[in-house]
Amino acid sequence: YTTLFRSHVNYFLIDRRLYFVDLPGYGYADVSQKEKERWAKLMEDFFAESALMTLGIHIVDARHKPTAGDIQMAEWFKQSGRPFLAVANKLDKLKKSEIEKNLALIRETLALDESVPLIPFSAESGRGRETLLAAITAAVL
Repeated sequence: YTTLFRSHVNYFLIDRRLYFVDLPGYGYADVSQKEKERWAKLMEDFFAESALMTLGIHIVDARHKPTAGDIQMAEWFKQSGRPFLAVANKLDKLKKSEIEKNLALIRETLALDESVPLIPFSAESGRGRETLLAAITAAVL
C-alpha cells in the first residue's frame, strides 16, 4: 500500500483499488482545544463528501462509556446516510462478565439501532477480526 498524508486525514491506498481513510483521533489525545477544533473541522469536511465513503467504521473503547467525541462521531456517521458499523475495541481488557453490559451501554449511548453492527473486537486475541474483515469485504466487493 502507499500512504498520502493530508492535514491529519490519512489516506491508505490498498492494492491500487480502494482507499482506507483514517480520520484524526479525538479521544484521549493530549492536544490543545484549538487542535481538537481543527480536527473537528477536518471531519466535518470529510463527512460533507459522504458519497465517497463506502463503509464507515467507528472504533470505540469497549472498556468505557462512549465519550462526547464518540457520540459526535456516531452522529456524523448517521447523518452521512452511508453504511457504517461500530467496533468495540480492547475487548481483552474486560472480564467476561462485563462484555455484554458494556456492549449494551455502547449501543445505547451512541443510539445505534439494530441495523448498525457492533463488533466486539480484540487485536490481542483476534476476536472479531474475521467478522470485521467480512464486513469490509462485503462492502467493497
